[in-house]
Amino acid sequence: MRTATPRHITAYYETLKSFDHQGATTEGATRIAFQTLLSEAGKKHGFTVLGEQTIQLPNRKSIRFDGEIKDQFKIRRGVWEAKDTKDDLDTEIRKKIAAGYPTKNIIFENTQRAVLYQNGLRVRDVDITVAGNLQQVLDTFFDYAEPMVEEFHAAVGRFRAEIPALAAGLTEIIAQQKTTNPTFRTALDAFWELCKTSLNPGTTLAQVEDMLKQHLLTERIFTSVFDNPDFVRRNAIARELEKVIYALTSQAFSRTAFLSKLDYFYRAIELAATTIDDYSEKQSFLNTVYEQFFQSYSTKSADTHGIVYTPAPLVRWMVNSVEAALRGEFGLNLGDPGVHILDPCVGTGTFILELMERIGPSALPHKYAHELHCNEVLLLPYYIAAQNIEHEYFERTGQYAPFEGICFADTLDMGRTQLNLFAPENTQRIQQQENAPVFVIIGNPPYNVGQANENDNNKNRKYAEVDASIRETYAKSSKATLKTQLYDMYVRFFRWATDRLGDRDGVVCFVTNNGFLQGIAFDGFRKTLQNEFTQIYHFDFKGNARTSGERRRREGGNIFSDDIRTGIGITLLIRKSTDQNVQVYYHSVDDYLKASKKTQYLLDIPDYTVMEWQRLTPDARGTWLTEGMSADFDTFIPLGSKEAKGGLLGADTSIFMTYSSGVKTNRDTWVYSPNRHQLEERIKKFIGFYNNEVSRWSRREDKTQSIDEFVNNDETKIKWSRDLKLDLQRGKYASFQASNIRRSLYRPFYKQYLFFDRILNEEVY
Repeated sequence: MRTATPRHITAYYETLKSFDHQGATTEGATRIAFQTLLSEAGKKHGFTVLGEQTIQLPNRKSIRFDGEIKDQFKIRRGVWEAKDTKDDLDTEIRKKIAAGYPTKNIIFENTQRAVLYQNGLRVRDVDITVAGNLQQVLDTFFDYAEPMVEEFHAAVGRFRAEIPALAAGLTEIIAQQKTTNPTFRTALDAFWELCKTSLNPGTTLAQVEDMLKQHLLTERIFTSVFDNPDFVRRNAIARELEKVIYALTSQAFSRTAFLSKLDYFYRAIELAATTIDDYSEKQSFLNTVYEQFFQSYSTKSADTHGIVYTPAPLVRWMVNSVEAALRGEFGLNLGDPGVHILDPCVGTGTFILELMERIGPSALPHKYAHELHCNEVLLLPYYIAAQNIEHEYFERTGQYAPFEGICFADTLDMGRTQLNLFAPENTQRIQQQENAPVFVIIGNPPYNVGQANENDNNKNRKYAEVDASIRETYAKSSKATLKTQLYDMYVRFFRWATDRLGDRDGVVCFVTNNGFLQGIAFDGFRKTLQNEFTQIYHFDFKGNARTSGERRRREGGNIFSDDIRTGIGITLLIRKSTDQNVQVYYHSVDDYLKASKKTQYLLDIPDYTVMEWQRLTPDARGTWLTEGMSADFDTFIPLGSKEAKGGLLGADTSIFMTYSSGVKTNRDTWVYSPNRHQLEERIKKFIGFYNNEVSRWSRREDKTQSIDEFVNNDETKIKWSRDLKLDLQRGKYASFQASNIRRSLYRPFYKQYLFFDRILNEEVY
């Protein structure tokens, strides 16, 4: 029975036929067809095909592939090289192998013939004008897997399943040692005080214990995979943690015995890392390991701090654009003395590494020692960034020097005056950074707006100085009623960066959520940017999955990953005091583009100076994207306004003089119902569960435990809110009264029953 030719192979031949009709036979013209073929064929394996990739060999020589195939852990699974149709393929293969091209799993092809090498041997040499031969060589290519890579994939799956139990085991050991080991308790409390002084006054004991667990579970990765056994001794923060770990393990607890349960995971990482020659690829691999660890170990931390690896093409484009802005607007280069550069949320060091590549060898030592700065507030990425950056410097200069520019600190709270920030080294680094006249701020700030509801127990912390600055700028200039989005983490970083520049000229470049482009609450944000910078560029990558229907399809894929549901954009802000008028520019990718096409789009455009930008003319309301909008809306009488409600304007200035939020329950699905009997049953269960939590709280043994850590957040039994948690802490019990059930206008023309109660309703207006 004859098997039907797969659709992607048929499409490949049709594309080649159209190229041939146009007389296009060169490698540059035809390779896109094979790249598309590889992309489609690799999908069922979960592989991604990346075009035009450069790697560095152990001898420091660089080679460039036409394409490479990577799995979901960013491990290279194969390489592809295209040649002209008329090339002597055997001659070209010999040249490439002599140049150092890996023969582990590589296809050479010229549209007529394909040669596949695996483990240094030629395993296929076929005429690929025959569909069956082409299918055979593709199957062999994609089925290839090194045993150690397969072992790593299996280990990650097992690790994701087991890490919660291992972390819980450590939690039990720590809880037991807190009561039986006074040396450990003293060391733990001392470290907790350091954390509250250095990172966040609201740091809880549970968060400190999390740091201990993370350190214990990952320390071997740094000493073995990074081949840096002295890291714990040299790094100020690691040293402080080791003091607490030593006190923990000084009695009954054995670090070696406990961690032996993870030998399979460490071994798999170590073996998989040996398959990677290029150190930058090893960094990418370890970043992926870090993401896997965090998503498995602490999903909430991963969400709150935006744990996501910034794609290399994005980083490269941003650094290129900053470099072009410095050169074009100020006549400066990244390596020039006095150009202080700061990444406020460095993650695993991606931006600093890219910057170091652009700085010449003669300028790098001074820049590395004095003018490159970065911060990280999470322990694991701080460790990884420090080692990545120090290793890159060693590779570039042949000398080891600790990177003094990295601080273990919360960027948004560095304005607080503090002493003894973990260790003298960290205190000194923070002070040096605070005194530095920063000229460039670049990075990928956390992007989340905060927890979706109180049951998540996953709040963003408050930042007094930055939030006050937002109130006096973005919020003050806004006409919006609801302004909570202005305190999203990425907006806070825009505010902080602007304040950090002070009155000086400079450049800010962030990749963030692009919701501020059209969001109603961001009118003041947009207007303030126009007042504080002279040139504003926004590169819109779309990718918003929170819309629906046709609009969602138009947004296309997310350039970060499918897990990121917000739209993405790069914003480049330039302040040049000699310029008088602000200029706002906008550029977007096309609708319906897949993520891979958006990435390729970036690869084809080196920086912002070679793009076609749309010059925007913002209107009086601070709207940037005004196309298709009518100014007539401004002439309509509003339904209501604060001015009319307050008596500042006459009755003819709005339709209604009074408007209000009425009852704000924060738990509508619990306290509203069209059926009175169902509402009674639901409320009685809710009150019973809540009252039990009040009793549990009053009897708790650990008085240091926070309310968020304590409460049961099962959404099938309760819906928490800020005020309800406060009532619990005050020991207030709820009661059911039938008279509290009222008729309520839930929505216009939609009456329901409401359980009207001062404990169960959040606010009454």
